[in-house]
Amino acid sequence: MVAAKVDLYNSSYGKYDLPVYREIRIETYGEDFGQTSWVTTEESYEIPTLLGLTTTSHVFEIGCGSGRYALFLAETIGCSIAGIDVNKEGIRNAVELVRVSAGVRATFQEADASQPLHFKDQAFDAVYSNDVMCHIPGRLAVLREMFRVLKPGGRMLFSDALVLDGPVSDQEVSTRSLIGSYIFIPRGQNEQLIKQSGFHLLESRDTTQSAARISKRRHDARARRKSDLIAVEGETNFLGLQAFLQCVYTLSTERRLRRFLYVASKT
Repeated sequence: MVAAKVDLYNSSYGKYDLPVYREIRIETYGEDFGQTSWVTTEESYEIPTLLGLTTTSHVFEIGCGSGRYALFLAETIGCSIAGIDVNKEGIRNAVELVRVSAGVRATFQEADASQPLHFKDQAFDAVYSNDVMCHIPGRLAVLREMFRVLKPGGRMLFSDALVLDGPVSDQEVSTRSLIGSYIFIPRGQNEQLIKQSGFHLLESRDTTQSAARISKRRHDARARRKSDLIAVEGETNFLGLQAFLQCVYTLSTERRLRRFLYVASKT
C-alpha cells in the first residue's frame, strides 16, 4: 500500500550529506549538485549560457533547494546569486554550504514564492527556476514578480515537467503527486502566461526525455540501495518514492505528461 503522501525533499535536503544520497545523485545525474529535479547535467551546464550570465550578473533562483547548483554558478561564473525556497531543510543546508565556501557571493533565505518577493524592482540580471513552478499556486502572479525584479534586457528561465498532453487517470495524478502539491497545466498555457506577464518568449524546448531518463536512473539507483534507504526513510516512504518515480517514467515515456524548458527576456 502506497502512502497518501511521501517525503522526498526533507530527506534529500535534511540528510544531504549521507553517502547513500550522494551516491544516488551521482549515479542519476553524473555530477552532484544536490539536485532532486529533472535537470540533466548537460542542461545544468547550458543554463548559464541561456541566461547570458557573466561575472557581473546578479542572479535570482526560485526554489534553490540545497543551494548547491546556485553555488556552482557563483563559483564557476563568478556571478552573485540569491536563492529562496519554502523548504527550511533546503535553506539550512544552503546556508551551511555558503559558510564553508570561500569568497562565494551567495545568499539564501526561506520564503514562499507564491507571495510578493522581498526584492526591489529591477534587482537582477537573470531569474531562473528549475522544476519548481509546478509547486507554486498563482503562476501568473509569480511570473509578474519575476518580471518586476528583472532588469530590462534580462532573461528568465524555468522548466515545467507537468505539462498535460494526453489522458492521465486519477490514480496516475495521485501517484505523480505523492511527494507534494502540484499544478498540472495544459500544453500551450505556459507560453500564454509568459507573454501575459510581459516577457518576450525566446524558446520553448521539449525536454520530456530528460524526465524519463532521470526518473528511471533515480528509481534504479534507489532500488540497488533498498535496504540502506529503508533504514533511513522507512519502508512505506521508500515504496512511495519508487512508485512516484515509476509513474514519472511511464507518463514521460508515453509523452502524456511532458516537460518543457522556457527562456524569455524582458524587453
